[in-house]
Amino acid sequence: MKTHGIVFKYGDNVDTDVIIPARHLNTSDASELAAHCMEDIDQSFVGKVKRGDVIVAGRNFGCGSSREHAPIAIKACGVGCVIAESFARIFYRNALNMALPILECPAAAQEISAGDEVDIDFESGTIRDVTTGRTYAATPFPPFMLELIAAGGLANYLCGKGGGR
Repeated sequence: MKTHGIVFKYGDNVDTDVIIPARHLNTSDASELAAHCMEDIDQSFVGKVKRGDVIVAGRNFGCGSSREHAPIAIKACGVGCVIAESFARIFYRNALNMALPILECPAAAQEISAGDEVDIDFESGTIRDVTTGRTYAATPFPPFMLELIAAGGLANYLCGKGGGR
C-alpha cells in the first residue's frame, strides 16, 4: 500500500474540535463531515485537499474528545495519511479502526514542509519527500494492520469484507 500527495502542515496539539468542530457532529455522514474538516484551523483545507494528500503535524495530533468523527472526516476528504511526531492514543486507535493510515515519525513531522510532495510506502514505513529528496523511516505497519486498512476498517476486517478475515 502506498500514497502520494501534497502536504498540509499543522503544529502541535491539533485537537478533534478543530479537525471536525462539534457543531457538525449532528451527522455521521462521511461526506458531510468531510465538508467541514479542519475548517476551524484552516478554512482553505477542504477546497484544496485532493485524494492522496497528506497531513503532517507535530506532537499529540488528535487530542481532545474521543470522537470517531475526526478520522472519518479526514479520510472522507481523501487524505491518504497523517504523519505526526505523536498521536493522542484514542485518535490513534480510532484512525486505524476507521482505516485512516497514520505514521509516527518525529523527523519527518519536523522537517517536511507545507506544499511538499511526498510518497509513502506503508509496507516499508518509508516516507520520501519528493520536493527535498529526503527519506524518513517510520515503523511499518504489520501485515494484519495493512489487511485492516485494505478492508476499510476494523468492522469490515472482522466481518471478512474487503480482503480481511
